[in-house]
Amino acid sequence: MNILKSLIIWLCFIPVAFLDGGLREHVLVEAIGEEWALPVGGIILSVCIFLVTWLLLPRIVKVCTFRDCWLIGICWTVLTVAFEFAAGLAGGNTVTELLNAYNPLTGNLWLLVLAAVLLSPVMTRKYRKRTIE
Repeated sequence: MNILKSLIIWLCFIPVAFLDGGLREHVLVEAIGEEWALPVGGIILSVCIFLVTWLLLPRIVKVCTFRDCWLIGICWTVLTVAFEFAAGLAGGNTVTELLNAYNPLTGNLWLLVLAAVLLSPVMTRKYRKRTIE
């Protein structure tokens, strides 16, 4: 049941990611250049994901064990990758283009974002101390 409740939080990540993309393309690219905008945008999105989780998880999922938090993080990560591929393919990107996002040498910190999605429930559980095991 906790995983189902947590999907409400995951759905909040979608508009946050779109806003981050808009910030990156319309503000950061002009302010710091395209080379730096992509990694900075990834860092900003990762922080936002953690903040959304930090604020909402204890309110939506009242009792959450470490096991529950790991399962939530894994579920969110799988959903995020599936959403990214579905949206990317629907938008006309190729699989190769989508896989390039997983190469941090290109400046894309998508792996950091996925790590934030995976670990934010566990980190919230560990450091918030408002949930009960």
